[in-house]
Amino acid sequence: MPLLAGLATAFAVGVHEPVVAAQPSDAPTTTPISTDAPVKPARSAALLALLDEHVAAMMREFPEWASQRGIERWNDKLTDWSRRGVGSRNIRRSAVMGKLRALPRDGWTEADRLDADLLEYDLQLAIWGDVLRKEQTPINAMDGPHIELPRLADQIPFLGPKHYSDYAARLEAMPKYIQQQIAAMDEGLKKGRTPPKAVLSRTLDAIATLTREEHEKDPTTSPFYRPFLKLPADLPVCQRAQKAISQGVIPAFRELHAFMERYIPKCRDSVGLAQGVDGVAAYEHQLRVHTTTSLTAKEIHEIGLAEVARIEAEMVRVIRAETDFVSKDAARAKMDDATLLAAFLKDVRTDARFIHTDKDAMLRGYRDIAKRIDAELPAFFGRLPRNTYGVRELPAFAAKTSPSAYYYPGSLKTGVPGYFMVNTLNLTQRPKYTMISLTLHEAVPGHHLQGSISDELRLDDPTIHEYRSLASYTAFVEGWALYAEKLGLEMGDVPIERGSDLLGSHVAVDGVVKRGLYADPYDYFGSLSDEIWRACRLVVDTGIHAFGWSRQDAINYLLAHSAISQYDAESETDRYIGWPGQACAYKIGQLAIVGLRREAESALGARFDRRSFHDCVLGAGALPLPVLEKRVRRWIALQSGEVPPGDVPSE
Repeated sequence: MPLLAGLATAFAVGVHEPVVAAQPSDAPTTTPISTDAPVKPARSAALLALLDEHVAAMMREFPEWASQRGIERWNDKLTDWSRRGVGSRNIRRSAVMGKLRALPRDGWTEADRLDADLLEYDLQLAIWGDVLRKEQTPINAMDGPHIELPRLADQIPFLGPKHYSDYAARLEAMPKYIQQQIAAMDEGLKKGRTPPKAVLSRTLDAIATLTREEHEKDPTTSPFYRPFLKLPADLPVCQRAQKAISQGVIPAFRELHAFMERYIPKCRDSVGLAQGVDGVAAYEHQLRVHTTTSLTAKEIHEIGLAEVARIEAEMVRVIRAETDFVSKDAARAKMDDATLLAAFLKDVRTDARFIHTDKDAMLRGYRDIAKRIDAELPAFFGRLPRNTYGVRELPAFAAKTSPSAYYYPGSLKTGVPGYFMVNTLNLTQRPKYTMISLTLHEAVPGHHLQGSISDELRLDDPTIHEYRSLASYTAFVEGWALYAEKLGLEMGDVPIERGSDLLGSHVAVDGVVKRGLYADPYDYFGSLSDEIWRACRLVVDTGIHAFGWSRQDAINYLLAHSAISQYDAESETDRYIGWPGQACAYKIGQLAIVGLRREAESALGARFDRRSFHDCVLGAGALPLPVLEKRVRRWIALQSGEVPPGDVPSE
């Protein structure tokens, strides 16, 4: 049975296709496995030419992305969000699909087939999504020009004079960019296509931080001027930037603020995507995009409920057996599990032991954890990324509408490191007991390690097409990061026993707690809270968008089943409302990767090599889950001797 089907079967639900017209087929299943063979078959010149054409077009269409990739041809441009610009992209994608399907596939290598299948899969989803007109709702709790534009400077290099002049040109282009997005939202409003009011509650404050009078009087204080602070303020390029900010950028954001004041009251009161103008088809599309599976909302909801119950049982066990919560009050020992959990969650949210009081101390704490994890990595991976990362405070303009942390990707090609961005707003809402799991997720071996390896694929094998390193499937990327949190159990001086189930119960044996970095019961509880939070997302996201849950229903469920704060529960719920389906990818991806590891350990026994397994999972870049499943099973067959090395297809 395919593992992904097993995800649903394991929770007593059946897998079947969502009933939606003209939806894309399942993710491709052709999978390469690397080989040491000295000679690789010749790639299809026609396919490579089409891939070249498509990648070049994407970089031209999304020049900010190109800059982040080290492609500087369009460094002075911003994405065209006009109706004409969006329409031309849609037409081009359909044309590429036609060319792809017309290519003869005789004699193609496995690498050709994989690249072609991935391209077709991506194009199908994009074309299906075009009719949903997502460009008409560009602002939500997580995204919008007030978030994307000011953080652009942190994601591109400034190594020479042209970089600064190009960025000044981009500052000059920002008013047009904002006006295009206003026009798109206005068009959506006329069609009845708007985001829910609930996700826009903090948007006005976030936009206002970019329009302060002090920034207008002295543009050097604006977040948009940050790159130029390294240069003398009287340089012509600096003067150009200051003028662009004071006379263009700030007035444009004021115009956006004024528009949003008129727009928000006209947005819909409902919170579920299925209740919007595009109906249930819009949510089914988002589930397919983010999970890369055909699991339905009902199936995902049931998986979430089962995972919440499993993790909650381990949380209660830890509270009773390992924390000091019960011993401090004898009456607590008599509480039933649900009452005990509720009382404990209330207590840890206010216990001074777990509350930060100094943001600099919090940042130092994260940096210390990151360095401890860095030393563990060679035992887990044969291939490590070349690019480095740092730990930084999340900028004020993004903090109010952002979760506890973010990862800003870097690139070795551009000389920009990755950054684990920590939200220092509302310190009392940032618990200490989740710091280890959060670092494992956002930095290493989570997002930074996975993303950098993907970015650097062609440094190790130039025959891999650039298209492969551009892929970013949410279920793979976030599923890996959630899996990475569990690797903390295998790190440190006293890791779990070899072969232990990462999703099992980890109890003290003869008084010794073998739990790696999570030896402290509160740190371990924090990791369980983070995991159950992701399981809750399966329940909450589908509840909101498919089953009519209210915003408050979602907040109440998160508070009842995890240790996240009231503030985080509210901001997370607004994120799920504004980003349908994305939150489902984490747990679905993690369960798939853990399931594949269990399968490999069972099949290979003592021959199972953790480093080799991880290199296999990450070695082809981000992949749809069905493709990853095929790839790992091919690796298992190779390791077990079922497939002769010479029969393994090359990448």
